[in-house]
Amino acid sequence: MGLLVTRGTERHGGRTGRAAFRLLALALATALGLVVGGVEASSADAASVCAGRPAKTVKFSTGELRVYRTRSYACAVAVAAKPGKRRPMSVQIQPRGGRPVIDSGSFTQQAGPVTVHALNRCVRASGTISGKTGTTGWILC
Repeated sequence: MGLLVTRGTERHGGRTGRAAFRLLALALATALGLVVGGVEASSADAASVCAGRPAKTVKFSTGELRVYRTRSYACAVAVAAKPGKRRPMSVQIQPRGGRPVIDSGSFTQQAGPVTVHALNRCVRASGTISGKTGTTGWILC
């Protein structure tokens, strides 16, 4: 990195070198902010792993089921209301006439994402966290 700044300084009398240094410092500060912010991300940020726009949210006592939709796919994730210790969670999504896709296990924050091809198909989804369940019924028809 020092070689790049030195070359810019020699060609332009030091102005480019200072600008490059400031740009580098800004980039490092931004990256550090993203890393620190990423550690403290809330449960609302957890569902960003699904592509598309939000189609349906079903709240239940221990969390919520979020369903997202693109033109061809539907995605679901179950997010805990209070992330923390490991507990049983599962999420499933099923296109009409197809088999369900399921993610289940012991998680701290969310189960999923699970995605199905849903072009011109209804889907139904359900999410369970610590024995409490939220379901959508047939949607996106």
